[in-house]
Amino acid sequence: MSSKFYQKEIRKMTSQKSKFAQTALISALAALTAVTTIMVRVPIPATNGYFNIGDVFIILAGLWLGPKAGLIVGAVGSSVADAVGFPVYILATFAVKGLEGLVAGLPIKKTVAALLAAIVMVAGYYVFEAFIYPMLGNRIPMFAITTPEAALIALLPNAVQGIAGAVGGLALWHSIANKK
Repeated sequence: MSSKFYQKEIRKMTSQKSKFAQTALISALAALTAVTTIMVRVPIPATNGYFNIGDVFIILAGLWLGPKAGLIVGAVGSSVADAVGFPVYILATFAVKGLEGLVAGLPIKKTVAALLAAIVMVAGYYVFEAFIYPMLGNRIPMFAITTPEAALIALLPNAVQGIAGAVGGLALWHSIANKK
């Protein structure tokens, strides 16, 4: 067998290891998102939701591994956390946190991406809490958990959560990027 064959096989194996490593990182970040979301829950009574710090790892995933990884970590990690105690929010969380992670991974300046991701999270939950859930609640009682007025009240804690996620995600990303 020629050396070209072996070189090709080595490249294929290296690529497979790289894909495995990235899958492992994404899985670990999704797990960290779920655990930190579950462990630090501060209720927001107006919307029956809660403040958490899982956004740190969603934004880190996007900044570090790109939009696809950010989307997966945000959608999966946060939805798993909602399945433990807040299942009615899985629909909103899957969409909003997935989009947050995707935006964090956009190929733009990292600080801008992190702040845009935080804004997406705040705006996304506002839309779900002010419009989508009240509309769904008219037909499916389990979604009748919030109102447009309650969504306004939740803007402040969601904004604090978004800023904390952006700052924490950027800090972790900087510590990783500076080690290379």
